[in-house]
Amino acid sequence: MDDLRFDPAKKELLDSPDRRKLLPPEKLLSLLPIKNNHVILDLGAGTGYFAIPAAQMTLETVFALDIEPELLADLKTKMEEQNISNIELLEASITNIPLTDHSVDCVIASLVLHAIKPLSLGIAEIKRVMKDEAYLLCFDWEPKESPIGPPMNIRVSSSEMEEELNKAGLTIAKRLSPTDFLYIFVVQK
Repeated sequence: MDDLRFDPAKKELLDSPDRRKLLPPEKLLSLLPIKNNHVILDLGAGTGYFAIPAAQMTLETVFALDIEPELLADLKTKMEEQNISNIELLEASITNIPLTDHSVDCVIASLVLHAIKPLSLGIAEIKRVMKDEAYLLCFDWEPKESPIGPPMNIRVSSSEMEEELNKAGLTIAKRLSPTDFLYIFVVQK
């Protein structure tokens, strides 16, 4: 279950200058081979930090999934202000994605999988909606001291994440460590 939700009262952190410096969305999205005919799923989309730039990279749909309706309402406002029509909002859990099997070309899981318990259930659901040869951009928190991020006890180490991805039959194509407390995997089905 998604029992470790992000607090919508802290939504200003989702698009802060510090986050943009640490995790520039366009640069991170460039790690994926996104084409203009790709369907993209942004998990834990929040207020659109990745969904909005992803929508500019494809002519197809970007599904912005989040369990918090307040965050999706903010994203809807941004979509209207920026005249973005190819984002579809999904109020749902990562453990129960309301999409058909093999329907997505690229998945973004930004600092969200640590909140999924059990992690294996979330990864299985992600794999289910991925097309063959689809990509997952996964980044999360190492259990190391950091100036930002969730409590240590809920973080998922890169080794544990790698193990769960491998158990699900997914392949890590690239590993990056932008800081000692963050890791990034580019994963292929």
